[in-house]
Amino acid sequence: MSRRFLIGVVFLAAAALPAPAKPNFSGDWKVDLSKSEFGQMPAPNSMTIKVTHAEPKVTSATRMASDMGEFEINATYTTDGKETTNQGAGGGTTTSTAKWDGDALIISTKGRFGDNDFTMTEKWTLSEDGKTITIDRTFHSAMGDAAQKLILTKQ
Repeated sequence: MSRRFLIGVVFLAAAALPAPAKPNFSGDWKVDLSKSEFGQMPAPNSMTIKVTHAEPKVTSATRMASDMGEFEINATYTTDGKETTNQGAGGGTTTSTAKWDGDALIISTKGRFGDNDFTMTEKWTLSEDGKTITIDRTFHSAMGDAAQKLILTKQ
C-alpha cells in the first residue's frame, strides 16, 4: 500500500468519529465566594444558579442576596447563536446570543441598566469532573469596564 493511501484511510477514519459531546451545565450551583473574584463590584452575600441544559436550550435561574436586597434573574439561551430576549435586572430587557467555542459556552449580552447601555460577555467552562463551573465575565458600559470570575460548585 502506498503511504498516500494510508494517510487517506487514517484521515477518513478520524473524520468518521463522532464529535465529542459538549459539556452539560445542568444542576444546582452555588458561588464559592472565597474563590470568586468580583473586581470593582461588591461581592454578594450569597448566589446560586439553577441551570437546565438540554442542547441547544440553556436556562438559568440566578438568586442573589446582597446588602441591597434579594434578586432573582431568569434567562433562556440557545447555543446555536440565535438571539434570545430576557428580562434583566431593574426590569429592562436584554438580548443575548450563545455559541460554543470548543468546550466553552460564550454568552454575549446587550442591555440597559438605568440610563446606561452595557455589554456583557460570559465564558462558561465545566471542570473535567463536572463539579465546578467557572464563569469569566466582562462588562463594558459608559461607566467603565469590569471583570469577574465566578467559581460555582455543584450542590
